Amino acid sequence: MTPPSLATSLGPLRLPSPFVLASGILGTYEASLLRVAAAGAGALTTKSCSLAPRAGHPTPCVLPWRGGFINAVGLSNPGVAEEAKVVRAVKEACSTPLIASVFGATPDEFAALASAMADAGADAVELNVSCPNVQSEFGTPFAADAAALKRVTAAAKKALDKTGTPLAVKLSLQCASIGEMARVVEGEGADWVVAINTVGPGMVIDPVTGRPVLSNKRGGVSGTAILPLAVRAVYDIREACPRLPILATGGTSRLEDALQHFAAGAGAVAIGSAVADEGPAIFGRLAKELAGELSRRGLDSIASLIGRAHA
Repeated sequence: MTPPSLATSLGPLRLPSPFVLASGILGTYEASLLRVAAAGAGALTTKSCSLAPRAGHPTPCVLPWRGGFINAVGLSNPGVAEEAKVVRAVKEACSTPLIASVFGATPDEFAALASAMADAGADAVELNVSCPNVQSEFGTPFAADAAALKRVTAAAKKALDKTGTPLAVKLSLQCASIGEMARVVEGEGADWVVAINTVGPGMVIDPVTGRPVLSNKRGGVSGTAILPLAVRAVYDIREACPRLPILATGGTSRLEDALQHFAAGAGAVAIGSAVADEGPAIFGRLAKELAGELSRRGLDSIASLIGRAHA
């Protein structure tokens, strides 16, 4: 009996498995990205990079809590020149699709970053327009402003036209309607959306000192606690944009979590916080469990799982 296929697609990008490394986790260095690829991830997403290096926020900037994590890393990264070296090295060393995540302060910066990552050989570019813990520096996130989001997406898409590199946009729940925001980026040519970023910002206060624990005071909340929020976001996007592919991220640590995302309309699922708990082995585990689930249901692919909640 032929085993079921786990292959899926995000727009023009074909993935051997639907389980993707989310941006921000093990995505800074060549060695860590290659470890995740070897563990069976269907695609890799780099940590978001900017034009110039950023130190980010001082420690403590990441805090585990019983529902997951709260973090205000502050988009620390070595800058686009160094990130391009990592992208080239990973692409030379493995065939796993590589998605380069970028962020900027203006549409022109996003365009320049997208172009640089495409030139470095990235298989796709993801626009991080939704980080919730740098608002004091960058103002309202682009993901919460439809007009600004339209300009950023259009600028990046135009920059990528010369190479044909696919474009993804990472959306946020911190907006009036995530479905409407998905329509905005679909109209500007985005090949898929990523939903969602960390939520919040939230805060954790030390009960002994009575003071916020994070140096930034506020940080994005991730982990199992946000799964229902992420599933609802995927569902809303699928209803608003039935033909727009979705990479779900938020709260997935078990197969049943991923099955919810598939049913809501996602074609692939990115894993972030759970990698910090389990390590890269989670990608192989979820793939094996999904293959077993498909066999038990008598299915030969994941296609029939996608969007079942809308039937």
